Amino acid sequence: MDSGARLLTAFLFLLCWTRGEGGGLKLNYYSKSCPRADQIVKEEVVKLYNEHGNTAVSWLRNLFHDCMVKSCDASVLLETTNSLTSEQAADRSFGMRNFKYVSTIKEALERECPGIVSCADVIALSTREGVLKLGGPYIPMKTGRRDSRQSYYENINNYLPNHNDSMSLVLSRFKSIGIDAESTVALLGAHSVGRVHCVNLVGRLYPTVDPTIDPEYAKYLLFRCPSANPDPEAVLYSRNDRTTPMIIDNMYYKHLLQHKGLLKVDQQLVTYPSTAQFVKMMAANNSYFYEQFTKALLLLSENNPLTGNQGEIRKDCRYVNAA
Repeated sequence: MDSGARLLTAFLFLLCWTRGEGGGLKLNYYSKSCPRADQIVKEEVVKLYNEHGNTAVSWLRNLFHDCMVKSCDASVLLETTNSLTSEQAADRSFGMRNFKYVSTIKEALERECPGIVSCADVIALSTREGVLKLGGPYIPMKTGRRDSRQSYYENINNYLPNHNDSMSLVLSRFKSIGIDAESTVALLGAHSVGRVHCVNLVGRLYPTVDPTIDPEYAKYLLFRCPSANPDPEAVLYSRNDRTTPMIIDNMYYKHLLQHKGLLKVDQQLVTYPSTAQFVKMMAANNSYFYEQFTKALLLLSENNPLTGNQGEIRKDCRYVNAA
């Protein structure tokens, strides 16, 4: 090998090595720069869960709303300022809450490792721990994300599927980020926990009840949502899963087969040709659901992240760093 070839080989090796070390996501990304990062997130999530159980559901929703819109870059955490409008102000973000607890986790990390751990990784790691607290599987989240300097408020409707969208549109939105029909069915299994505000339910109840809803279940929903025009500021809701409301499991799919899907998007899974088979498979086998849920959440969490020198590491997750 001549000197020119050796020089090119060395350059390519160095390029690959640096990309592997700092240019992308990997497991234990902070092992040297902040060795206790994962443990700190875990400790804070457990503490917050013990005080406010519903925070675990918020972690999961944070990841979905952040990673589906453009990139896994913590843009969803930015608050409105003179120069940007927060994604939290969008209609699709209705009902999201507990953002202040993300700041609690970030503050704990900043005390130990100032300026090291991104807010985007806080979202990913808190999701991992939140899923565990909700009885779900361990998800080996990679880290190394960096934070966006901008909000994508204007583009949200182009990325986030709506609960009243057709299943073909929902599937196309997920397909655009590499998530197929099987993984989409698994991701919607996150609806096995948490609750839905009546504002998002009344379309299936008024002026007449959606005939695809089980009659007894419809009575329960009408009891929970007695008005066709619920006050969006009032706490009027129905649990996604009345049997195991705070456990991520395959009860969600069993309910779908009984025509007890809460949202239109849920019940469509049973009748749409490319999703129906997976509903039945996940209803029959919780281990299979966990396997597919883990795969799907990893795909979602690794959607187009900012890495390397892109973006920044925000000091405060609510605002971009001062210039």
